[in-house]
Amino acid sequence: MDANTFTLMSGAVILIVILALLAMAIKVANQWERAVVLFLGRFVGIKGPGIFLIVPFLSRVAYWIDLRVITTSFNAEQTLTKDTVPVNVDAVLFWQVVDVEKAALEVKEYREAISLASQTALRDVIGKTFLSDMLTGREATDAELQRLIGNRVSGWGIKILSVEIRDVVIPGALQDAMSMQAQAERERQARVILGDSERQIAEKFEQAAKSYENNPTALHLRAMNMLYEGLKTGNATIVLVPSTALESMNLGAVTGTIALAETLVKEQKKPVDREQPSQ
Repeated sequence: MDANTFTLMSGAVILIVILALLAMAIKVANQWERAVVLFLGRFVGIKGPGIFLIVPFLSRVAYWIDLRVITTSFNAEQTLTKDTVPVNVDAVLFWQVVDVEKAALEVKEYREAISLASQTALRDVIGKTFLSDMLTGREATDAELQRLIGNRVSGWGIKILSVEIRDVVIPGALQDAMSMQAQAERERQARVILGDSERQIAEKFEQAAKSYENNPTALHLRAMNMLYEGLKTGNATIVLVPSTALESMNLGAVTGTIALAETLVKEQKKPVDREQPSQ
């Protein structure tokens, strides 16, 4: 092998090595990513977005941190509430990395750590909350969960945006009992409303009685109107009125009532007689 050939081969090998080192040194971070760079095991900085260089074999990218809003689902199964009711609760957590250095250096596997911290906080909140408050006051429970989780991850460079409880599952037997309780409560309210209506009606009757007390003429006319309305329909309906009631209304005895009935019958027959054709 002559010197020129050796020189060409050496130059090719060096070029290949340089290109390989350059390929190892060039890194690209997306717009929503940040790279945590270590040099000989020590933190030296955060790179990105775009193209950046590292020293091959001496530097490395330890973590790629996503800065977008991340959604994490978590749940608590068979957890007792404050009134000792076992429930299964599903929730969702919205969070975001705001300090890349802390997220990379202060906690290992921050995603898993957030999930575990959320589950623990959810169990703590369930144990301090009554079932009725959890079912009707989810906004307060969500706010308490957000505060509790935020305090636990505050040193990790992570911000908790919101926490939402998606579903609360209670035992079937308890659902039936709650349904019966709701039905009984509706019946109680209906009876209360009915009783209040009867009280109002009684008050109106009392006011009417006071109006008729010193006005016998008005009472007499009202009684006559009641009898007239009952007899004018022409149906085979018998209206029984006690004689004492007639006397108290100044309507006379039964003879007066019979006369009134006959008068009404004659009035009803008049249109019929007019419609019959003449002989």
